[in-house]
Amino acid sequence: MFDFDVGKLLLIGVVALIFIPPKDLPEALRMLGRLVGQARRMASDFQSQFHEAMREAELTQIRESLNDLKQKSSMEGALNRVADMLEAPAAPKVETPPAIPEQPSAPAGLIIVEDQPPPAPEPVAPGPVSAPQAGKPA
Repeated sequence: MFDFDVGKLLLIGVVALIFIPPKDLPEALRMLGRLVGQARRMASDFQSQFHEAMREAELTQIRESLNDLKQKSSMEGALNRVADMLEAPAAPKVETPPAIPEQPSAPAGLIIVEDQPPPAPEPVAPGPVSAPQAGKPA
């Protein structure tokens, strides 16, 4: 929890000797020990209550799954399911038209245009081209 090494503990001890007189130091250390003990007990109680709550939640979940299995495997549950199936009205059978073949889809942002030639590239206007000529110094 806290990262105390020997150097930090010595520093805390020296500061405690400066601010707490030597005659009151044993009483201060006892009080510190009691406070640390109380903190540990409180942490232990919290941890045990947390684990107990987790076990109860787990047991409740297991109990529910066992009841489900019990109902599914029981004769009464099977008869109830059969009765529910018999009571449910049969859905009228609807004839569906034959499927139309799908056109290939284009990636997002592209539009497929059929029966048109591809656009011609834009002409580039000739500009002055300066190339070094042989025989003339630059």
